[in-house]
Amino acid sequence: MKTICDWNNCNNIGEYKAPIERDNSKKYRLLCLEHIKEFNKNWNYFENMNDTEILEFIKADMTWHKPTQNFSAQDNFFKILWNNALKEDLNKNGFDKNHVKLANFSFSDKDLKAFEILGLDVSINWEKIRSKFKKLVKKFHPDMNSGNKKFEEKLKVITLAYTQIKRTLKK
Repeated sequence: MKTICDWNNCNNIGEYKAPIERDNSKKYRLLCLEHIKEFNKNWNYFENMNDTEILEFIKADMTWHKPTQNFSAQDNFFKILWNNALKEDLNKNGFDKNHVKLANFSFSDKDLKAFEILGLDVSINWEKIRSKFKKLVKKFHPDMNSGNKKFEEKLKVITLAYTQIKRTLKK
């Protein structure tokens, strides 16, 4: 079944979707090629919005219009993920529960777990840590893995591990 273009007095086939509302809803109308070009040329998502509304939209767009939380919030996803990642028994991986000392650093269990997640030895220098982190980000980034959620979760843990080591080494 062919749909006629939803433009005034047009009898061409409507093959292209044009939004009816600005709210990103699934509501759309079908237009022919000539009229979708006209529609796109004149479409202004921010029409009838004041400067404050536009700035709020842009700010929300940075987080895909999803609510965000402070990392210290009780139910923060990353905090829960990190704490769960650290609950695994470090002894089963051959790590000593006592703090490992390297130069002036005393590494906690969280630090040791972070090194393990990144596949690094605690005696490695900062440049090698950064280099390994960059390689892992490239390897596990969802864009490099067809948006697979498994890789997204792995990347979150890797990022948290890197942040843990960075925080410790800054002290």
